[in-house]
Amino acid sequence: MAWNRKAGRRGFPVWLMIASSFLLLAATGCGDAADQQTAQGPGGGQHGQGRPEGKRPSQPAIPVAVTSAVNGSISSYYRATSTLEAEKEAQILARVTGVVQTLLAEEGDHVTVGDPLLKVDNDEYRYRLEQAAATTANLRSRYERMEKMMEEELATEEEYQAVRSELASAEANEGLARLALSYTTVTAPFSGQVTSRLVDVGQNLMVGDPVMVMADFDPLLARVHVPSREFNKLQRNQEVNLALDSSGARLTGRIKLISPVIDPASGTIKLTVEVTGYPTGTRPGDFAQVQIVTEKRDDVTLVPRIAVLSDKGESVVYTLTRDEIPTAERRIVEIGFTDDDHAQVLSGLAVGEQVVVKGQRSLKNGSPVKILEDETGAGR
Repeated sequence: MAWNRKAGRRGFPVWLMIASSFLLLAATGCGDAADQQTAQGPGGGQHGQGRPEGKRPSQPAIPVAVTSAVNGSISSYYRATSTLEAEKEAQILARVTGVVQTLLAEEGDHVTVGDPLLKVDNDEYRYRLEQAAATTANLRSRYERMEKMMEEELATEEEYQAVRSELASAEANEGLARLALSYTTVTAPFSGQVTSRLVDVGQNLMVGDPVMVMADFDPLLARVHVPSREFNKLQRNQEVNLALDSSGARLTGRIKLISPVIDPASGTIKLTVEVTGYPTGTRPGDFAQVQIVTEKRDDVTLVPRIAVLSDKGESVVYTLTRDEIPTAERRIVEIGFTDDDHAQVLSGLAVGEQVVVKGQRSLKNGSPVKILEDETGAGR
């Protein structure tokens, strides 16, 4: 190794001296950082005032809407699907032979009983009536003369009875001819609507040919088959609720007929439900969901059906504690009857207690809550 002549001693490599300087500076910096951390404490604040280790931030409140359990009535229902039918529906048939001359009603027309629907060419029937009427007039004249001859004893009883019989026969033939002539005008047998026209002008008809179909839409009927075990719970004129599949419209009917026999094949009883009031546009053939009350319970505790949750086979509602900051309380309840809107609580909840109806699926027992709406929907 060469001597450093200026220093009077053996020299060190320059790179080794630079590296030593950097190591010294790094050690000094680490010591300062450790001293500063010790002064500030583990939380990073000065004099040990930072958040203690292991403490978690508080859980945010879950927004919910609530309502109160109320006292009321609820019913159990038998539900079924039925098709609405017209109470009266008939196929109108031709009662004479002839050619359709005029159509006087079309599909969709409303007609009253006796209104003309169509006319058949009636010349032949009119002439037959005139012929029968002439025969009747001739025989009536003979009969009147015979009566005078009988008074004067110029005719026998046998002759008198023969003329009298011929007159009666002629009057009957005249009546038949008049009736046949009336049949050339087809009339409505009841009030209702024409649902189908089956003939055209110029078409030749035979006796018994269908010409039109009519139906009376007021009232409409729904036929329902219910299990025989429900028989004793049903009675005539009992109210029935219906909902149309096509529009969702809700209707009210009544039980008009209850079959006195049980169908041995299905074990059911046929009910005929009469619907008198319904929205415009309701027609036979509409499907309807039918709900028949089988039992009604009064003076019971009710909550909105949406408030009841199913959790591990249990029926659960969430109520609120009365703390300054309310929390959710998981409550197991026993449920009785339910309908579209409400559920009956048999045990586990009292009238007046609040239950959560919005946000309950996000809750656990003890979750802090923020009430957004009460039973009236008012904000808090």
